[in-house]
Amino acid sequence: MPSEVLWYIIPREGAYPWEPEGRRPVDLGYLQQLAGTVERLGYSGALLATDLHDVWPLGSALAAATGPRFQPLLAVHPGLIAPTLLAKMALTFDTLFGGRLRFNVVNGSTRALREYGLNVEHDERYELSAEYWSLVKRLTAGEVFDHKGRYYELTDAGASFRDLKPVQTPHVPLWFGGSSPAGIEMAAQHVDVYLTWGEPPAQLKEKLDRVRERAAAHGRTLRIGLRLHLIVRDTEEQAWAAADRLLDVTSEATYARQLGGRADEDGVGWQRQFRQHGGRVPARARELETHPNLWPGMSLFRPGPGTAVVGSTAQVVARLQEYEALGVDTFILSGNPLLEEAYRVAETVLPALGVRP
Repeated sequence: MPSEVLWYIIPREGAYPWEPEGRRPVDLGYLQQLAGTVERLGYSGALLATDLHDVWPLGSALAAATGPRFQPLLAVHPGLIAPTLLAKMALTFDTLFGGRLRFNVVNGSTRALREYGLNVEHDERYELSAEYWSLVKRLTAGEVFDHKGRYYELTDAGASFRDLKPVQTPHVPLWFGGSSPAGIEMAAQHVDVYLTWGEPPAQLKEKLDRVRERAAAHGRTLRIGLRLHLIVRDTEEQAWAAADRLLDVTSEATYARQLGGRADEDGVGWQRQFRQHGGRVPARARELETHPNLWPGMSLFRPGPGTAVVGSTAQVVARLQEYEALGVDTFILSGNPLLEEAYRVAETVLPALGVRP
């Protein structure tokens, strides 16, 4: 039985939101309704991912409209906000909303971060991230200190908000995923929950063994979380038909935008995912099945994690339990559209995982 199951919330959503015609209008009332539904259905919160819209206004609006069970997991790139300011924002959020904040550490890509003036190559991103989050952890634990490192020099950090007492101990939790040696080392030393995208279980086991080995070398243990899309239907045939439809409604322009020039993306997680389909758009979804019911095809038309579990309720539950057997204790799930699929998954899959509204 998993310790947590989270859902996913993003403003641009719908049946196939990567296409304009498959996208609902961005509406705060609807998003607050979605968050309230996620809470009532038994999920322990939701990942608020990086997209066109910033996560801080969204997280604040959803936290204000929900109760203590809804814990927002905010995706944050280290280095884009000064660590002292980020800590102040986090402590303010927790003070106002009862200690519900969690950080999803996103290291991004060299190319994407240049837009924000952050020019660091792959391994250096993780070196910066390690220093950055070590500072944020100390600051959100209520410390006041001086620091002189490679990327940051702080004097009397935290003094201006020393009366803003931490709500969570020992600090605001860090969730993070990285598949490169540098990313795994950063996780082993600094984070609380190691996140990974969906991969065939044998392949994933090898990575998780490395993560645990490196964490143990630092005298630490990590929780393990898995990010997956679900396409669950009454029958396996219906589920694969739904996956086929996603391929059919996706435009050539979207495929070109998502796949063009990305085979050399410097994120190792993306490279591992890309190798599962090689940038090939199949005639039928099941041509890309890499393990029973495991489909990497979502990454053909959306950024970020792109693996879906496709099948009947019993098959989807079996695949999730297969991941649990590897030590995964936390799932971040999604399906399109987010509201309708939150209900479907809660009514079919979650009871088998021991989750009740």
